[in-house]
Amino acid sequence: MLAVRIESELEDKLDALAKLRQRSKSDLVREAIQRMLDDTEDVELAETALAKTKSSKPLSQLRKELGLEG
Repeated sequence: MLAVRIESELEDKLDALAKLRQRSKSDLVREAIQRMLDDTEDVELAETALAKTKSSKPLSQLRKELGLEG
């Protein structure tokens, strides 16, 4: 279990959203944390993939290799 302290203004917004969506504040906080963790993982995977695919060839050379220049 985790206890989190937030500013009263943020809690008021969270409370209003919870009422609007008819969900508990805890549900919304759990969902927000899960989304943040998923997004962070996605960014890390994308950065790793990008690092593996970076090319040190000039664009003109790549175009020739791909047959895009006559």
